[in-house]
This record gives sequence, C-alpha cells and structure tokens, in this order.
Amino acid sequence: MQQQKPLPPIAYFTIMSMVSPIALNILLPALPDVASELGVSTGEIQLSLTLYLFSLAIGQLICGPLADRFGRRPILLYGIALHFIGCLLGAFADDLSSLLLSRVLQALGGCTGMVLARTIMLDRYSRDQAAGKIGYITLSIALSQAIAPTLGGYLNLYLGWQYLFHLSLLLSTISWLIVLTMIPETASQKTDSLRIDRILKQYWEVIRAPKYLGYALSTTFIACAFYLFIGSAPYIVNSEMGGNSADFGNWFLLVSCGFMFGSFNAAKLSSKLGTHRMIMVGHSLSLLAAVIMLTAALLLGVGYLTLFLPMALFTLGRGLSQPNSQSAGISCSTKSPSTASGLMGFIQLITGALTAQLTPLLLESGTLWVITVLLCCPILAYAAYFSVQTRH
Repeated sequence: MQQQKPLPPIAYFTIMSMVSPIALNILLPALPDVASELGVSTGEIQLSLTLYLFSLAIGQLICGPLADRFGRRPILLYGIALHFIGCLLGAFADDLSSLLLSRVLQALGGCTGMVLARTIMLDRYSRDQAAGKIGYITLSIALSQAIAPTLGGYLNLYLGWQYLFHLSLLLSTISWLIVLTMIPETASQKTDSLRIDRILKQYWEVIRAPKYLGYALSTTFIACAFYLFIGSAPYIVNSEMGGNSADFGNWFLLVSCGFMFGSFNAAKLSSKLGTHRMIMVGHSLSLLAAVIMLTAALLLGVGYLTLFLPMALFTLGRGLSQPNSQSAGISCSTKSPSTASGLMGFIQLITGALTAQLTPLLLESGTLWVITVLLCCPILAYAAYFSVQTRH
C-alpha cells in the first residue's frame, strides 16, 4: 500500500479558507458608497451580497461531486483561478452589471477552498479530531471577517471601493501557489461518473442519512442571523448613527473577535467535551445574545454598544457550535463526505442569500424588526438540533 503524503501545517489550509470570506466581507462597509457612486438603490446594490451568497451556494453544491470525481487538488486549482478572474473584473468594474458578474465569479471559484479544506481534514482524521481542525479553519474565517471589513472600510474611505478587489487578488494568488506546491491529493476513492442522476442520487442519500439534515439546519439558522446582521448593519450605521465605512469596520472587530474566541476554544475543547455538548453551549450563548440585543435596543435605543456588543456574544456562540455541527453533519455520510460538505454549505448559503435580499424590506420596517427576526434564528436552530436528539 502506497504511503500517504503528509499534510502541510494547518496554517496553509487556513489561508486557503480565507479567500472567499475576505472577498465577501471586504466590500460590505462600502456598499452604501458603492450604491451612491453607481447611482443604484439599496435593493439593487444588495444584489452584490445576495448573488455572492447564492453563487457560493451553487458552487458548493457542484464542488462536492467534482471533488469526489476528480480529486480535491485539481478542483482547488481551477476554483481559485476562477476566483482570481472575478477579482480582476471587480477591480475595473464601472457599472452594476460588471460588479455583479465579478461577485458571481469570485464566489463560484472561492467556494472550493472553504469546502475542500474541511473535506481534507475529514479525509485524514477522525470526527472529533476533524472538529478540532475545522475549528482552526473556522478561526481563520473569523480572522478574515475581523480584518476584511476594517481594511475595506479604510480602503474605501481613502482610495475608493475598486481597490478592495486588489487585496483579494493578492490573497488568491498566494492561495493558488500554496495548493500548487504544498497540498497533496487526499481522496482515497473517487467516483467514476458525473451523470446528473448519479449526482442527484448522491445528494438524496446524503439528505436521507440519519440526523444529517438536523445538523445542517441547526448551523444554517445560526448563520442566517449573521448574514442578516452583516447585510443590515452597514446601512444602520450610515443612516441611524451617522457613521461611515471605517466606523462600521472598527466596531465589526468586536463581532469578529467574538467569533475568533469561540472558534479557538472550539478547537481546544471539542475533543474533550464532544460535539453535542459544544453545540448546546454555542446555541445557548447565541440565544442569550439575541435576547440581550432586543432588550437593550428597546430600553436604550439602537447604538453601537447595543448593536455590536450583543452580536459579539452571538458570534462567540456560533464559533463554538458551527465547527461541531458541521463535523457531526458531514460525518453522517460515510460514502461521500465532499458531497455532504458541499450540500451543507448550499443549504446554509442559499438560506443566507434569501435572508440578505429580504434585509432591505426589514430595514424599511425598522431596525427593531431586524433584531426580532435575528432572535428567531437561534430558536429555530435549537428546534433543528433537538429534532436530531429525538432520533435513534
């Protein structure tokens, strides 16, 4: 039996996983300014977020079967190259159509790093060990969420929003070289067909896997609250607080630090406490945070402290629960882990895309409606998780 080539340090996988989250988040603080410069409405510019999430969802749905058929490494190389093309187009975009096309290409290509970094961990490690490794990957995503909005806010303020794509160009180039030179192929078995009926059968088998859908929906509802927040907070800061893109980026650091702290502790504690206990703790913190946010907004009004501090606690809980929910869900399918990972990403992101496009309607109704809907998300996550526990 041929000896497997060892994996490089987890740091290389974290860089690869940051490609898409940075591209997604770096533009968010600038969206009000982009809408003004291009002469489009809030609903139209919100498509840059909605289409990114939607394309990311479709890309993850396709990425899984492709990686199971051709292997992890070639899909990573082609995917990151496609992301690079999207970044290049965005750097020279001068109208809404070009901007939206660039976001679609960024998402379709960038999804490969997010999906396959998790899959490679499950190729080589047990479920509990993989949860710890995925925790570090989630930590890198949290780090990108911390850095990208802040950098994006300042770059937009001093240089213009087109320069936000230049940073993504640099990161995608580095990531492509890492995959080319350091990441080995880890797929021990490959499927022999990409026929549509076979792919649909794979997805159906994954959905029918005991407890898979419950874990997937549990982490999806928590993620929806985050997408609702990032889709609405830049406009709330701009219109209700009189802040600019840099102000949003600075305060968003609190939210990202909460996610990083949760993810770091998930990586350390998952192997000791187990996935189920970590999910319960994470969901409980997220629910508590949403209750605090609504209560504070009602009593003290909407402000930086009442909005961003509770969201930091919410994302701390998400950092604890997400890697464990993902690992538990993907492990429910023993035959097609890439497909299971891609389908989980699809469910999460397609729901997030719908949430993002509904955000302008909620903003028209008022910020309190945004917070109320956010509170519903951890309640639904609890319901999905308890549905898993009632199955034997």
